[in-house]
Amino acid sequence: MSSDAEEKRAKAQPNGCERAFVQGSKIKWFWAPAFFGFWLLLYVAISIPACNRLPRPLTIQDEAKHPDQFIAERAENNLHALVDIGPRVVGSRQNEMAALKLLSQKMQKIRSGTANDIEVDVQVASGSYVHWSMVNMYQSIQNIVVKISPKGTNSTTYLLVNSHYDSVPAGPGAGDDGSMVATMMEVLRVLAKSDKPLKNPVVFLFNGAEENPLQASHAFITQHKWAKYCKALINLDSCGNGGREILFQSGPNHPWLMKNYRRAIKHPYASTMGEELFQNNFIPSDTDFRIFRDHGSVPGLDMAYTYNGYVYHTRHDKADIFPRGSLQHTGDNLLALVREIANSPELEDSSKYAEGHTIYFDVMGWFLVFYTETEGVILNVIVALASLGICGFAFKLMSVSSGIKLDKILKRVLHTFFVHLLSVVVGAVLPVLLGLFMDAVHLPLSWFTNSWLILGLYFTTFFFGLAIVPAMYFHWTKHDKLPIGQRVQILLHCHCLLLALLTLIFTICGVRSVFVLMLSCLFYTMGLIINIATKLHSKDVAWVIPHIVCIVPPFVFFAYFSHGFFTTFIPMFGRFGENLNPDLAVAVFSVAVGFLTCGFIVPVLQLFNKSKTIITALLGVTLLCFIIAMTPIGFPYRPATNVQRFAVLHTKRTFHDAENHIRRQESGYFIMPQDRRTYTVKNAVINMTLAQRIGADCEKEINCGLPLYNQRWHKTRKNSLWIPASEPVLGEDLPTVIVLSKKPLTATKIRYEMQLSGPNHMALFIKPLNGASVKDWSFHKAPLRLNFETPYFVYFSWGVNGDPLKFWLELEKPNGNWNSSTVELGLGGHWTHHKDMLTPDFKKFLDSFPAYVDATPWPASFESRIY
Repeated sequence: MSSDAEEKRAKAQPNGCERAFVQGSKIKWFWAPAFFGFWLLLYVAISIPACNRLPRPLTIQDEAKHPDQFIAERAENNLHALVDIGPRVVGSRQNEMAALKLLSQKMQKIRSGTANDIEVDVQVASGSYVHWSMVNMYQSIQNIVVKISPKGTNSTTYLLVNSHYDSVPAGPGAGDDGSMVATMMEVLRVLAKSDKPLKNPVVFLFNGAEENPLQASHAFITQHKWAKYCKALINLDSCGNGGREILFQSGPNHPWLMKNYRRAIKHPYASTMGEELFQNNFIPSDTDFRIFRDHGSVPGLDMAYTYNGYVYHTRHDKADIFPRGSLQHTGDNLLALVREIANSPELEDSSKYAEGHTIYFDVMGWFLVFYTETEGVILNVIVALASLGICGFAFKLMSVSSGIKLDKILKRVLHTFFVHLLSVVVGAVLPVLLGLFMDAVHLPLSWFTNSWLILGLYFTTFFFGLAIVPAMYFHWTKHDKLPIGQRVQILLHCHCLLLALLTLIFTICGVRSVFVLMLSCLFYTMGLIINIATKLHSKDVAWVIPHIVCIVPPFVFFAYFSHGFFTTFIPMFGRFGENLNPDLAVAVFSVAVGFLTCGFIVPVLQLFNKSKTIITALLGVTLLCFIIAMTPIGFPYRPATNVQRFAVLHTKRTFHDAENHIRRQESGYFIMPQDRRTYTVKNAVINMTLAQRIGADCEKEINCGLPLYNQRWHKTRKNSLWIPASEPVLGEDLPTVIVLSKKPLTATKIRYEMQLSGPNHMALFIKPLNGASVKDWSFHKAPLRLNFETPYFVYFSWGVNGDPLKFWLELEKPNGNWNSSTVELGLGGHWTHHKDMLTPDFKKFLDSFPAYVDATPWPASFESRIY
């Protein structure tokens, strides 16, 4: 035998590594668990810890070694002092007196150093604006405003830093937003005693009415003496308790802010995707950032805690569960950021640097990637076109190495591309159907506490659909002359082509978050280039090694920010309301995340022996998790940690006819569910089986005859429940409207002058009758100018001064018939911070709720009158 023949024979023999892993042209089937385990290990060992990493908190004892740094222990002391006051609702003694006194005393104790001076101002303001479709009115609400300035400065360029010290009625408000108030206080202390002068003044706004919503920020930016000098903003809020604060809004149109953020930040955590989700109303919250942007044209940065959103706006949002490391994380960042922006030249004339949107994201909390939208468009197009070109070149090389004509290769590519599209569709439909099924069999939110169930219920279902379609295609065309390794490569190339096309489409549509698809294309193309350069692309299995190596970085990164995404959103499904099927939403999210993270991983399953069996095993995982979902493990709620939410108002309703006679009067419990599983408490709560949907009243009574508290309740009012009960104690300050005068203006117009008095939280609903229309009024004009749907909703609250509100309405009737009724007023009253008014019957009713329920209670009233 010749030496050449022996050499060829030696090359044909598999080496030791190949014998261990490869059988024929495929990977041995028993390596599949290791394949799955590898990716799961990366997620658990790298991505999740990166999401939860916090710095070591500094204590007061550390201050001697770190004299100019943020001290977390001091901030924690501030937080406990504020939270110990109790819930701080606008109009309550806790908010208007105790919190104000505490913060004022803290400010007075801060001593100015040699470089900067401090000035403190207490603002009391009244005003109004339109929030969503509601006129939001406030009277005598309060802000504590502190300005720290370099000594002797005459600068009229200020940086504004904002957070709010008020809270929701039932919550201690440690996370939202006492934590940020405490952080601001410590940052202010460090700046005040520092010997390093600031270039420009910094205004710290301790905001006394954010939960109303957003009233105090409007009062500051439209009325305070320092507001016109504020050229940039750092807004601090929370929808959780602890974790890392995420930067989720920037600008708009001011990239210089992100440049300062990147230079200054010590622990970056930021996401353009979070910004686009928030601004497109995927998150059921709002922040003061909107007010400063829309009413003051102040560009800025919006940051918030999102971890442990389960306790957000509940009685469990306590200081003792707030991690000290979170305070250090935010304090380090805020202190550095304040110094950077206050000293930046761009602040002095920020309008010169308004250059468009930005794209930004942090990488595992290590560093920030930031570039302009224009640079993003260029990068997206280059990467997408390069991916298309390299894949095309790979097809040509495949033709050469296999001896199959290029046109036949391209025909296979076309078939495979459509197979891949079908697999994506099937993979998406299956989780959606499962989400609908889970809701139909009364198992929604089974993952609310044990979120790992989402992996087994929805991700594996998506992966099964994504994998089984090409598996069947390969089975039905198994006699194809092209080796299976190259056919799988074609499948992966087709996924890259799809991502490249989507990148171009979304870039044209102006979606900045498309950078994630671009990154996926980029790293896959890098692996493909390595395979082509080393000629491994022509091997049956060896090409998988460079492919996996290059897919690891994007997988770890995508898993990192996807984990943060789910950590943020899963608790929110407990307060999205009854209209939303949470499992359907989670199914859609799982499809999107699974497509992004594992689109280049799942096709590799086709390379394993017994691939269809391995793929089918994914359905076994789904079935197992479905069974678990039916057990107590799948029950969504846990006391104190993962609660079910209800708003429960002990309400008296009174309806008058046109002759001012009472035509209907009743008392009961008005219940507003916050999630899908209202039926969970049906058999536990007293008289819950008697609960009736309020929907019928929505057809015949103004605003359903309910004392709706805010705009979000207004949107979901038809889902509310009513249980007849004894009469509530409402006190002497009942909501009252007095007609001061009624003056005809013309034959078809009339003017009512009225006066509203009552508790410090009221809702006024105005509905013209019998062909009448409201032509003018003393409230904000936007609802009339923009033809808002009636009844018009006016929310009114007051802080330290409860003087009656005088207002007027001008109504028009084209027929001039004033003998019939003209307008109906609905008047809601809320005693949100009066625990002493809860009756024994109401307390007994509340006590009957299971321990896992967080019921937010207060007395309320509703009255309708016709004029």
